[in-house]
Amino acid sequence: MDARELFARLIRCEAEGEGLDGMRAVATVVMNRVHVAYGEYQRVCQGDLRRVIEQYCQFTCYKTMVYGEPNHQNVWAMTPEPIHYEVADWAIQGGVFTGVGSEALWYMNPFSPVCPDPFPYNGTGYWFTRINQHCFYNPTALYADT
Repeated sequence: MDARELFARLIRCEAEGEGLDGMRAVATVVMNRVHVAYGEYQRVCQGDLRRVIEQYCQFTCYKTMVYGEPNHQNVWAMTPEPIHYEVADWAIQGGVFTGVGSEALWYMNPFSPVCPDPFPYNGTGYWFTRINQHCFYNPTALYADT
């Protein structure tokens, strides 16, 4: 499977129920990780989309097991539809969802009306905005040292 298809599968798996804005926001975060010029994502992923998606413990949808239980909603079980490819292509070609911007490096669904701050919990990100069910986070100065 090429990186484009893997990306389309990830978009479907992570944000299918979030509408076009939610899918574009998630795709923007993934591509922000590809393009970030410092910190963990630059060091580990080196600007490579596949490396970003496959990085250990980053996306629940990339895991086949979660908390010791089978995860049936994963990229291997999700067949992308045309809209997921369209969003992937849009992001790969430089599209940035303005609601998230070019800095956000994380998102999460808190399954709660409140977005936790900080996230990740090591203090490298701070809450920026919420789009539908996902909370989005920009890096703090601590991220540069990861």
